[in-house]
Amino acid sequence: MEYIIIILLIILIILTVFSLSKNINESNITERLSKLEIELIKELGSFKDELNGSLKEDFQALNEQVEKRLLLINEKVNQRMDQNFEKTNQTFVSIVSRLSKIDEAQKKIDMLSSDIVSLQSILTDKKSRGIFGEVTLKHVLASVFGDKNDAIYRLQYPLPNKTITDAILFAPDPLGTIAIDSKFPLEHYEKMVDKRRSKEERDYYEKVFKQDMKRHIDAIHDKYIIDGITSNQAILFLPAEAIFAEVNAYHQDLLEYSYQKKVWITSPTTLISTLSIIQMIIKNIERDQYTSIIHHELNKLGLEFARYKERWDKLSKSIQTVSRDVENISITTDKIQKKFQNIHDVNIGKLEDKEE
Repeated sequence: MEYIIIILLIILIILTVFSLSKNINESNITERLSKLEIELIKELGSFKDELNGSLKEDFQALNEQVEKRLLLINEKVNQRMDQNFEKTNQTFVSIVSRLSKIDEAQKKIDMLSSDIVSLQSILTDKKSRGIFGEVTLKHVLASVFGDKNDAIYRLQYPLPNKTITDAILFAPDPLGTIAIDSKFPLEHYEKMVDKRRSKEERDYYEKVFKQDMKRHIDAIHDKYIIDGITSNQAILFLPAEAIFAEVNAYHQDLLEYSYQKKVWITSPTTLISTLSIIQMIIKNIERDQYTSIIHHELNKLGLEFARYKERWDKLSKSIQTVSRDVENISITTDKIQKKFQNIHDVNIGKLEDKEE
């Protein structure tokens, strides 16, 4: 901008000189030019000083504004960075927490896998499967009737034919005493449902599995249904839901065979439902017994209340009689008291006459 002003001044000088050249002689031109040059230099100096001062003030103001803006931007940037850092820190903490939970879950999965492997190794033994079924049956009975409720069920109960059933249920009539025995035909079942085997092998193991089931049904029918001792029916408990579902879904002939033998096949869930129904029946029977007892006692109480009313009527009459007698006695007492008072008054009069 300074250069533009200088150029304009030079142009102005040239125009002035050209105009003066027409009216002034050549001798005055040099003098005028020198004076004009001196004035121009002074003007340029003062203008330069003013321009420098103005530019300096503008630069300082601009610098202050820029610094203020930079400070504001810096504060906002720091604030945003703090917020983002806090969010990042929270996210990091959450990720670490989730990773720790995932690590714990992985450890539990590993433990569960090892437990499943150990359970499979245990269930490969026939005796261990029997113990597993008995323990499962015990937990089912305890969950419905409570632990050690001998009035309703007992475990390892001996029968008169020298056999021992896994559990006996003392249900009310018409159900009666029902034997429950646990069976766990796992070995041939696993081979029957193994898709890696050929169809011929699976068909073979299916026949063997049905033979195992029928043999268990026959054993329960022959050992645990005793005329005059137990009910005419018994329960076969399968501790594995998968085997129960297989029988109900694909082996209707086994169900019909068990119906003929009066042996009902159950799983943990169906046995719980059955026992819950039996428990409800027991409570209803007890409630009915209590109702008849209460009715009988109410009849007896009615008779006693009739006697009480009769005796109260007699007592009321006696109380009324005594009340009348008391009133009569009270009247007589008042009369006697008046007579005594009259006598007392007479005596006092006589004594006063004697003294005079």
